Amino acid sequence: MSNKILKNSFILIIGNLLFRVGGYINRLLVSRMLGPEGYGLYGLTLPFQGIFQILSAGGLPPAISKYVAEYNAKDEKQLTRQVIVTATKFMIMMAILLSIVLLFSSDFIANVIFHKPAVVWPLRAVSLITPFSVVVGAMRGAFQGFYKNEYTVYNRLAEQISTIVFACLFISVGLYAMGAVLGTAFGFVVSAITAVFLYKRYISPLLADATPLKISFRDEVKLLWTLIKFAVPVAVTALSEMAIYDIGTFVIGALMLSTDVGFYNAADPISRIPLVISLSISTVLLPAASEAYALKDNALLQEYVVDCLRYSILTVLPLCVLISIFSLPIMIILFGSTYAPSSGVLSILVIGMSFYTIYMICSSILQGIDNPRIPMYILLVGTVINLINNYYFVKVYGILGAGIGTTITTAILMIIILFIVVKKTDIHIPWKNILRIILANIILALVCILIPKSIIGCILGFVIGAVVYLILILELKIMTKRDLNFFMSFLNKIPFMNRYNEKIVKYIENKNLIYKIE
Repeated sequence: MSNKILKNSFILIIGNLLFRVGGYINRLLVSRMLGPEGYGLYGLTLPFQGIFQILSAGGLPPAISKYVAEYNAKDEKQLTRQVIVTATKFMIMMAILLSIVLLFSSDFIANVIFHKPAVVWPLRAVSLITPFSVVVGAMRGAFQGFYKNEYTVYNRLAEQISTIVFACLFISVGLYAMGAVLGTAFGFVVSAITAVFLYKRYISPLLADATPLKISFRDEVKLLWTLIKFAVPVAVTALSEMAIYDIGTFVIGALMLSTDVGFYNAADPISRIPLVISLSISTVLLPAASEAYALKDNALLQEYVVDCLRYSILTVLPLCVLISIFSLPIMIILFGSTYAPSSGVLSILVIGMSFYTIYMICSSILQGIDNPRIPMYILLVGTVINLINNYYFVKVYGILGAGIGTTITTAILMIIILFIVVKKTDIHIPWKNILRIILANIILALVCILIPKSIIGCILGFVIGAVVYLILILELKIMTKRDLNFFMSFLNKIPFMNRYNEKIVKYIENKNLIYKIE
């Protein structure tokens, strides 16, 4: 069983990386083809794409995954099939209804809320996305439930490639921002067709011996209600998380020009790069924390929590520091000199994302110890705080204000959830070690500030920064014995490093460069 979980976790990580890389490539190409103003119009549709996909799916794909796995394990094939059918029917109905709502409300949103008539048709194009996206969500939920996550990877690959191709094609023929949205819509059409094909080809045969369940309308509603009860907290959390990311886009869209939205949306995805690390760590931490909690093994829970917090801070913080300091050349390299004004908000926003990485780790801990609603409530409160912060700071500082407001909000969320985690788990956080990590990053920042903020300087800065940071980890005695064993296990797999590994360990031990966690 553990091998199956490890295999599927690895496959999902590949799928997530494909999704993010494909998303970045799409944004880079679209931003260069449209320019800041057109990219701003496209950027205003992105939150609506996410919101309407979440609302129409209603958090049901994870519910499909859970109950498919559960019923299939009990060999209840008829119920397994019925879960997929019932959830898919409901999601398609909701998607069509919400698409109609968006279609007829686009004019109001564009003209009354954003005061930008040019965004009407791009918003209307979003209504084409949701019916196909829910089919994709349902099929992926089924893939996960049957532990066939390789099909999710194939499906995401088809979606990303087709989105990029169609978006570039539609923009090049003159459809402007609407062309970029239509590219996403056609990407989901291809994705839906691919997902259904994979389901029919590989999942349906697993249910071939199960005759369709004869179920009354009342019983189907009961089954749907069971799925919805699980799905609602998932959907609320997803919407609240989106609000943390996207409220800045809404507020800038309502108060400022489309060009300003374009600048902000160029910085936003780059600022989220550190979240890839915390997402990977939190994905692994959730089942591990659940296991330790179920065994009532507080020592094991302490080890898991402390290691994950430390590794997250140890890896995310220097990345945030480097992105923040070299934000100008990074924006020029990725988006071109036209987007140089995005560098200021990137410098601020990426710090906010470093706070949010800690929130994500702590959220997984609370979910693992049977407190899944606490992170949801904190996010709901954070949404209100973020809206107030963004509205105030954007009015005062422009797009920089969105970065400031979001960063303040994520700092508040981090402090609240960290306090709750400490109280709920009774763990002892090694504050001295964490303060040393923070000190190492302050020194790293001071070194990097002296390097020119050019493209060459950026490349040198990342190389020099990495070397300086490794030296600081050793000299400030940040590394623990567990860290050393963990990293050596990886280095031992690299053939040309084998001859040096023992010397490295002896040097660190002889120089007493190991931190002892109390």
